[in-house]
Amino acid sequence: MQGEESRATSYTTLAAGSDFRHELEIKRSRFITVLRRADSEDAARDLVAGLRREFHDARHHCSAFIIGPDRDIQRSNDDGEPSGTAGIPMLEALAKRETAPGAADLSDVSAVVVRYFGGVLLGAGGLVRAYSESVSSALNLVPLVRRSRLRICSVEVPHAAAGKLENDLRAANLVMAGTSYGARHTVLQVAVPDNAGAIADAAERVQLLTAGSALLAAKGTEWVDVPFP
Repeated sequence: MQGEESRATSYTTLAAGSDFRHELEIKRSRFITVLRRADSEDAARDLVAGLRREFHDARHHCSAFIIGPDRDIQRSNDDGEPSGTAGIPMLEALAKRETAPGAADLSDVSAVVVRYFGGVLLGAGGLVRAYSESVSSALNLVPLVRRSRLRICSVEVPHAAAGKLENDLRAANLVMAGTSYGARHTVLQVAVPDNAGAIADAAERVQLLTAGSALLAAKGTEWVDVPFP
C-alpha cells in the first residue's frame, strides 16, 4: 500500500515489533485483544487466521482493520456475534481513536478480539460496549509512532566540501538519508517532509550553505517511522 502515492503525507500507526495483547473479563467472559501492525489486507487477515489456530476452542474471533495512509481500506467481521455488535464497534474504536488533539488518523492496524463465553448473556448493548472497550483499552497501552512520507533529495558537491556541508545540514535539523561517492563528487541525500514548502526551504538552505554552488534535486519518497515527541 505504501508504495502508491497517497493524499496523506503522514499518519499514526503501531510501533514496529511484536503483536500487542490485552485481556479484559466482563461478566465472566474473557475478551483477549490482539493488535498487529499490518500494511496490507493479507497481513491483517493473517492475524485472524493465526489466532483461530491458537485459540481454537474460543467461540468468537472478531476482527477489524484499517489499512493505508489514506485509511481507504476498512473491514470488520462479527464472527458469529449478533450483527453489528462486535466488528463495527471495534472498527469505530480504531477509526475514531484520537491520536492528537482533534485528529484521528490511526492506520495500518489490525485488531482481533478473541471471546471465551462465560455463561452470562451481555445483550446487544453490552456486546457493543465490551468489544469497543476491549480495543480502546488495548490502544491506551500500545506504543504508537508517526509514519511520515519523506522526499529524498540529493545534493552533489566536491569531496573536499562534503564533510562540512553534511555537518551544516545536520545542524540545520535536516535528516541525512545516505551518501554515495563518484570520481570527483560526493552525493549527499537529505530527507525532508514531502510537501512543496519543506522542499523549497531545504533547497534554499543548501543554496545558502554552498554560496549558490550546489543545487538540491528532489528524487523519490520513503515512508519512515518518527517517534512522538
